[in-house]
Amino acid sequence: MPMFQVRIHGRGGQGAVSGAEMLSVAAFLEDKHAQAFPSFGSERMGAPVVAFCRVDNKEIRLREPVLEPDALLVQDPSLFNSVDVFAGLKADGYLIINTAKSLDDLGIGDAARQLPEGHVWTVAATELAVQHVGRPSPNACMIAALARASGAIKLESVTSAIRKKFPGTVGEANVVAAQAAFDNAKAFK
Repeated sequence: MPMFQVRIHGRGGQGAVSGAEMLSVAAFLEDKHAQAFPSFGSERMGAPVVAFCRVDNKEIRLREPVLEPDALLVQDPSLFNSVDVFAGLKADGYLIINTAKSLDDLGIGDAARQLPEGHVWTVAATELAVQHVGRPSPNACMIAALARASGAIKLESVTSAIRKKFPGTVGEANVVAAQAAFDNAKAFK
């Protein structure tokens, strides 16, 4: 596998940084090399946040932000109106959006149609997190949806990483939410 680079767009308090960390731990569990790191603007609840994760079969020496991601995870679709989320996304990249709305309702239908069939996915991650965890933290659901969409990481590795990050009942609730996200993610046709 060549290096797989992920950029996560969210807002402060949504767990974008923890999501990148869990994704990197999932990669480690599959004997891959990984790195995860954030990029903050103003560090406050609701402010735009970007986190990055790289996964490779060999040591990763890059240290700069992910400018040409293989996958974008958009935890808050309102960011499409304020940030150039699509910047640098590879032509065959994956787009996973936390929404129950249609892509046309989000105003990104034309951009999404530029990606290959099966590379654009939606999942109601916040709703699933509230339902199963009791908090609007979509990160575990988003990385589970990435596992389903791309196959770059296994769901079993994602759930193990969730349990490492959040031991006990919180972790188990996030595992249930992640499984629901994996099962309910929908590919855009």
